[in-house]
Amino acid sequence: MSELGKPIKEPRSILKTLIALILIAGCLWASQWQFQRGIDRQDRNAIIESQLQLPAIELSETNDDFSKVEWRTVTAQGTFDSQKQILLKNRYFEGVYGYEVLTRFTSSDGRSFWVDRGWVKAGKDATTAPIVSAPPTEEVSIKARLRLDRSLPQGAFFALPSSGGGMISKLNAQTDSKSEGFYLDLLSGSVESLTPEVPAQVPELSDGPHLAYALQWIFFAGLVIYGRILIRRGQILTSKEF
Repeated sequence: MSELGKPIKEPRSILKTLIALILIAGCLWASQWQFQRGIDRQDRNAIIESQLQLPAIELSETNDDFSKVEWRTVTAQGTFDSQKQILLKNRYFEGVYGYEVLTRFTSSDGRSFWVDRGWVKAGKDATTAPIVSAPPTEEVSIKARLRLDRSLPQGAFFALPSSGGGMISKLNAQTDSKSEGFYLDLLSGSVESLTPEVPAQVPELSDGPHLAYALQWIFFAGLVIYGRILIRRGQILTSKEF
């Protein structure tokens, strides 16, 4: 006890309490952020599932509002350009390393875009090119899933023929051409060889760990509160010893 008979106050007690409050606020903010990410992911999964179940429509019927038909099955007629083809590296299928093959396609109404013709196994070493089947030279009909440029699988691009470029936009610039703001995951075509042995995969439609992370951050906030209480109790007990 002090000379006045009052408990000795812990130095910087207010500062420690303020730090605890900041940590609690940060944990609650992180919890809310993870919770909202979980909700957004559930909404995205629901949209993808509903679009995948809709019947196929002609690409020409989309009226250029592609955001409303992303992931929907579409049909189109046109020709492939085997001279404009790229391989997307770092793609795996059942644990095997390989590439996604993207080939330029020009539809009968004049639109030019990229078509993901599926996965191919990598060569035996870095200097051996993978075996890629040549697309038909005649006009064909294709059936595919429409995907926006933002949903393009991430990775490094290796162009055939070599262009020294990277992403699709760079390849477009190097070939002095443009493409639409979407691409297609090929499912089948009027020529049997067009059906990919391993078509591009739909993203995993799980809820992910976000809701669990949200609860985890709330738990961390509780630990901060509990820890501050223990420190405060220790201060009181210490003061009583004087």
